[in-house]
Amino acid sequence: MNKISKGLFLALLTAIISGLSVFLNKFAVNAIFNSDIFTTAKNLIVGLILLGIVLTPLFYSKLKKIKINDWLKLILIGGIGGSIPFLLFFKGLSLTSATSAAFIHKTLFIWVSLLAVWFLGEKIGRLQYLALGLLFLGNFTMLGFKFINFGWAEFLIFLATLMWAIEFIIAKKVLANVAAEIVAWARMFFGAIILLVYLFVIGQAGVLLDLHINQWYCLIASSILLLGYVLTWYKSLQCLPAVTVTSILVLASPITTCLDLIIIGKYNIYQISGSALILAAIIILVYSFKKISHVQIRAENFN
Repeated sequence: MNKISKGLFLALLTAIISGLSVFLNKFAVNAIFNSDIFTTAKNLIVGLILLGIVLTPLFYSKLKKIKINDWLKLILIGGIGGSIPFLLFFKGLSLTSATSAAFIHKTLFIWVSLLAVWFLGEKIGRLQYLALGLLFLGNFTMLGFKFINFGWAEFLIFLATLMWAIEFIIAKKVLANVAAEIVAWARMFFGAIILLVYLFVIGQAGVLLDLHINQWYCLIASSILLLGYVLTWYKSLQCLPAVTVTSILVLASPITTCLDLIIIGKYNIYQISGSALILAAIIILVYSFKKISHVQIRAENFN
């Protein structure tokens, strides 16, 4: 499997994990009753698991070779990726509808595309432009062709989305020199530390010690999915352009919709139509990069 095929596989796997996580986290958050506690606990669990991984001989030698400049970027990734935007997003979500929040968050690929072209020099071809247009149309269709009222809550969610977009651009640069596992660890570990400080400031850190066994079951299940998500995400980002990986991630929405339909029996014609458009966009993206992959293979064989 070449680099592009591996990246596409991992990006699709990330989208599947994300779609499943969104579905299951609805129940997990309800079980814990506090999104700040839920987010901090699962981020901390994943951060500690990844800490155990990066301290193994395979990665510890790489850890010691990281330059100061990259260390600063890793800490920044923890701040603008693994902590602050979560607080902003969930605060905004508590003040607006889940539909509006989902739509704003799903515009992530747009901001990543703009930043990737400006700061990473990534190029977008005609097929990619077509796919991006279909992704936006699919998201708008899932919203029911309704325009959202942009207020304070929506601004917080947009700010969180923009911070995640900036994080992905920084991560893409760092991944040129640092292993994906270490970048994933930095995001979750440094992010969890910041979230813990926040809980201490607002006087809710003690709630972590009061969680009962059923709540811990929910946390562990969610943490396993989050661990798989960050590992496959950064691995795919290391192999593919940021525009492509972020666009494929939108596939998570149709996956969550399918789970709602199959398990809960809940469906909406707009969600189904939007999901079809998003799926078509992903197929176009995968097809375009498969063509690039075949060209590269032929070039390698020729050389």
